[in-house]
Amino acid sequence: MNAMQTLVALWTVVLKEIKRFTRIWPQTLLPPSITMTMYFIIFGNLIGSRIGAMDGFTYMDFIVPGLIMMAVITNSYSNVASSFFSNKFQRSVEEMMVSPMPSWVILSGYIFGGMARGLGVGLIVTLVSLFFTRLTLEHPFLTLLVVVLTSALFSIGGFINALLANKFDDISIVPTFILTPLTYLGGVFYSISMLPDFWQAVSMLNPILYMVNVFRYGFLGVSDIPVGWALAAIVGFILVLFVVALKMLERGKGIRA
Repeated sequence: MNAMQTLVALWTVVLKEIKRFTRIWPQTLLPPSITMTMYFIIFGNLIGSRIGAMDGFTYMDFIVPGLIMMAVITNSYSNVASSFFSNKFQRSVEEMMVSPMPSWVILSGYIFGGMARGLGVGLIVTLVSLFFTRLTLEHPFLTLLVVVLTSALFSIGGFINALLANKFDDISIVPTFILTPLTYLGGVFYSISMLPDFWQAVSMLNPILYMVNVFRYGFLGVSDIPVGWALAAIVGFILVLFVVALKMLERGKGIRA
């Protein structure tokens, strides 16, 4: 395939993915906005008024970046995991595998599709948050960079999950037992400076903590960890997981009998 054909193939996969989740928007875009509205009401208004300030900001202002990031992570991951596994189950992936389309194009197409949904939901949640607080952006470029990188990272993670899954129930194991606990323990609702030293050290092993903190730094200018280290960690995770996912796809892991 020449460069133009490769771009057309990539755009075709991306467009297919975007059309898939926008066609069923009541299932893909509406529920996250409703769920986050509940978080804003319960944690931000009701509980937040009793907690008071956190790192010098109102509790609502403190948790908004974390809630936006949580929505981006969850939707980027679930979009690719469910979409690719459905295609694998229907054996339509095999048609792409035997086509002249390079494996990296297939992988990138699904990643960009997952990013589109994750970033789209993140934008919706951001707009919803404006009904509850006034957002400020201390570092706009950094904020955009980290949310794009995070969306890409978890889209790749969802792809790997779909490759390894043997049945539909398997694609819910990682989000339920790994992703959700890590997200809730990733500093979305609290600052790790509140924890004892031992648990602060344990929290440093949670990759989501880095993403939430850099994103919060972009909004508020405060972070529990060095921003440079966090960005380096996110980029490192992306490179490693992309290579792993590409090698698995090229070998037909979970696709070929």
